[in-house]
Amino acid sequence: MAKEIERKFLVKDDSWHEDIATRTRFRQGYIVSLEDRSVRVRVMGEDAAKLTIKVGTDSLVRDEYEYDIPVADAEELLNSAPGFILEKIRYTVEHEGFVWEIDVFDGLYRGLVVAEVELSTETDQPALPAWIGEEVTGDHRYSNQHLATDDLSTELCHVIPD
Repeated sequence: MAKEIERKFLVKDDSWHEDIATRTRFRQGYIVSLEDRSVRVRVMGEDAAKLTIKVGTDSLVRDEYEYDIPVADAEELLNSAPGFILEKIRYTVEHEGFVWEIDVFDGLYRGLVVAEVELSTETDQPALPAWIGEEVTGDHRYSNQHLATDDLSTELCHVIPD
């Protein structure tokens, strides 16, 4: 069983742009969205797709199962997903031994920028890059699952630039 251990932060400036390692456009939706589990479908670029199952209520650690699926299947699943399809570009940046994933949202949440760092253990203490802002680990408003199932654009307007 795979464990997902991650911390999430707001991003306070664009200085991370100078260290970009990769860039991938994502579209994702949630087929199942319950308090303690979710099933997500994600299309990455135009030629890759994944189905991800997450189980658990802890905001830092959850069980995660991820599978490659045909893009055509993913597109069909996205068409049946309730709520909103999240659109974003994910950039990766390496910083002092950790890979940071920076999501720059488009669509409903255009302008929202959130960074995640995946950890090997719950006790890992990654050095925080200068561009990292407030930690939002555990704040449901920044969970992709909640962003896709609830319209939080008005509530998050203080962190989304005009």
